[in-house]
Amino acid sequence: MTGDGRLERSWLPGGVRVLTLERPQRRNALTPFLLDALAEALAPDPEVRAVVLEARGPAFCAGYDLSQLGEDAAAARSPDARIQEVLGMLEAHPSPSVAVVHGAAFGAGCELACACDFRVGTPDTVLCMPPVRLGVVYAPDGVWRVARLAGLQRARWMFLTAAEVSAAEALAWGLLDVVADDATARAHALATTLAAGAPLAMAGLRRTLQAMGRAPIDPAEREELEALRSEAFASEDGREARAAMREKRPPRWRGR
Repeated sequence: MTGDGRLERSWLPGGVRVLTLERPQRRNALTPFLLDALAEALAPDPEVRAVVLEARGPAFCAGYDLSQLGEDAAAARSPDARIQEVLGMLEAHPSPSVAVVHGAAFGAGCELACACDFRVGTPDTVLCMPPVRLGVVYAPDGVWRVARLAGLQRARWMFLTAAEVSAAEALAWGLLDVVADDATARAHALATTLAAGAPLAMAGLRRTLQAMGRAPIDPAEREELEALRSEAFASEDGREARAAMREKRPPRWRGR
């Protein structure tokens, strides 16, 4: 396993595909390599009837690895764009998906779980959306993935306070569907049940539910939001946030 991590692929009976994030030394923080591996694993495959997303180590996913931002800038690539593309592939996959969310699911890790059809958590699960601490305006589609499950006001709480949400709160808010000590076994059993459904009916119903849960953003509004995101990322505060993370100190905000 390289420093970029790896994505283990395995099967359960009945056409259940298990995808396991393996980068425990970095709490499974996402890298371009892992995003590419997820995209490859989500390519259409008629043998796949359900997908389970798991992770090794003490955390589900700590979000995008911010230490990658320098390389991303040098390669002129946008990690946000790739994250949204890959999560869109997960949502558009014809087969239903189940995430086993244990420990921390922060930032893009929380969004990754929210992109699945179901989430089975453990008593130690903690969800958090911390972009306001990082000087970042989060992607609108990512905000909506949280809001469509928890509701707009609870999403507002999560994003504007960066508060950590416990497993019990997440269950009550609809961010988790089940909390259990045997989360992996429960997730596998759920995926097996989903895999037994008629594939065309499953795909059609998932597409229907996704359409009903969408909040379209006006093109002019989206352009405005993207401008705000770019402005925040390039701002003095944005640079200060990244420097503070590197130096392990509180950021000193200037509002510019």
